[in-house]
Amino acid sequence: MRLRLMALWLVCCVMCGSGFAQAAAKHTFGVEGNQFVLDGKPFQVISGEMHYIRIPRAYWRARLRMAKAMGLNTITTYVFWNEHEPEPGVYDFSGNKDVAEFIREAQQEGLYVILRPGPYACAEWEWGGLPAWLLRDGSIKVRTTEPKFMVPARQWLKRLGQELAPLQIGNGGPIILTQVENEYGSYGNDHAYMEQIHQALVDAGFTKSQLYTADGPEEVPNGSLKELPVGINFGAEHDGDAKQNFAVLRKFRPEGPSFNSEYWAGWFDHWGGKHAHTNIDAEAANLRWMLSQGFSVSIYMFHGGTSFGFMNGANSDGKGSYEPDVTSYDYDSALDESGRPTAKYYAFRKAIASATGVTPPPVPEVAPAISVPSVKMVEAVSLWNNLPRPIHSKQVLSMEDVGQAYGYILYRTEIAHGGELVLDQLHSYALIYVNGKLVGTLDRRLRQDRLTLAGVGGSARLDILVENTGRVNFGSALPGERAGITHQVTLDGIPLTEWDIYSLPMSNLSTLKFSSHPCAGACFYRASFHLTKTGDTFLDTSEFVKGALWINGHALGRIWNVGPQRTLYAPGPWLMQGKNEIVVFDLRGAMGRSVRGLDKPILDWPGAAQSAADDSGAAKMQ
Repeated sequence: MRLRLMALWLVCCVMCGSGFAQAAAKHTFGVEGNQFVLDGKPFQVISGEMHYIRIPRAYWRARLRMAKAMGLNTITTYVFWNEHEPEPGVYDFSGNKDVAEFIREAQQEGLYVILRPGPYACAEWEWGGLPAWLLRDGSIKVRTTEPKFMVPARQWLKRLGQELAPLQIGNGGPIILTQVENEYGSYGNDHAYMEQIHQALVDAGFTKSQLYTADGPEEVPNGSLKELPVGINFGAEHDGDAKQNFAVLRKFRPEGPSFNSEYWAGWFDHWGGKHAHTNIDAEAANLRWMLSQGFSVSIYMFHGGTSFGFMNGANSDGKGSYEPDVTSYDYDSALDESGRPTAKYYAFRKAIASATGVTPPPVPEVAPAISVPSVKMVEAVSLWNNLPRPIHSKQVLSMEDVGQAYGYILYRTEIAHGGELVLDQLHSYALIYVNGKLVGTLDRRLRQDRLTLAGVGGSARLDILVENTGRVNFGSALPGERAGITHQVTLDGIPLTEWDIYSLPMSNLSTLKFSSHPCAGACFYRASFHLTKTGDTFLDTSEFVKGALWINGHALGRIWNVGPQRTLYAPGPWLMQGKNEIVVFDLRGAMGRSVRGLDKPILDWPGAAQSAADDSGAAKMQ
């Protein structure tokens, strides 16, 4: 018996060792002529993008299996610098930020990986993934060769290389392609900068996968490097759009692989706008055409997920416009925000199978979402009774000046009279109080920066509570995206000075002392509910005005009654059997409002017809 057990143990060891050797086998990936090659053989990349940080870690593998079942052979992901280096030299690759584990799980599910390490990402993510601490020096010029940017960028990429360079295809991992910067041609044409980022990635160890650049077709000359292949990014709302975009590529690059590195098969939403709905038939037709030509494609997004907490970005034309993105990154994608296949998923699955002749695995089943009965907020605590120790400054300071990245910031001073109050370069939304009474709001989204303070006689306390609604993530506005009041405050043209400034990042709510005492205005509200069985749900926030929501300590995202997002996705793994706790911060709160869990999201609710509804009425500090 002992001999048999020993023999069985030896067989298991051999099999496990063989499996490990196979998993760690080194391969080659590169470009020959007009195609990618894997181990010297032509390889067609059929990829879809999804971001580890936008998906609860417990669901990573389920999402990867959904990708495989749609017919994908590769997964694309950005890496968001701000998530991993929250302070200079302080790194975090734990929990949901363990990007190396995400990549290992992709390999275990039979998928290759396209890595987009930045340092700039875009992706409708807060400041395009750049860390806010870069802005403490107001003169920094991001995405340039200036040492103030390049030194920390190089250090970051070197640290990232320690995590991910071993996972390249040449080292036995699944990373076949690594992108240099991101759509730089839409931002500038400094090829010396692009060469420095290229070299920084090489120095960080990214030499065992194929490096490439990616731009819009017309921007290829600005953002590409002659020594690297290029991908082109575009969408397709009509038949033939893909063919036209590749024709543009060939004007600039007659040779090299045909690679649609971002196939925009959906779009994102702004607060106060409409939920995106794109043309499934045209998208599927163009996908089928590209694949049938042997071209490589990465669908953006295959699965969008959620910009949890305060991580949404914003758009701007660089001329004063500001369009903050909603928390949901559903993107009208093939796999919806909660990981459920849509009609687009099945259309793309059919298109891929038709073009490749390969039958994909069966589509995995997804547990149904659950409903949660209405939960009334019966406990509260006022923001005004929980202010931290202030920082005193002669001039107003931005969030970055006080060492803060996200959340809210309060400015307080004394005024002697009324008049026209101007917040110079407000980023992004402000409530103005005089002697504790709310007198108005200002919204960067609506290009508002001033209001008249009437009826102020003698000395009065002026409070300005500012929300960072999300830094712009794309375009020429990037360098100026400090948060808070970023220049000065004037009253009838005279700068106001002598400020007490309160930093309110709202990253730790554990010290709040809730009670049943009534609270109105800027307040935190708390309630609990019990579950006998957990599952995904969508929390209906329509009774609240503007703020944020946490469940069991997880920051789900923003609330704003201008729509179109009405529900916040609450992932099943973040819920518990038994007691669950909800905390809501509402700038215009009142006792007794409720939250309920729905089994389907509402992402296209018109909400308040006009944001002016936010400005009606007034509230007193409690």
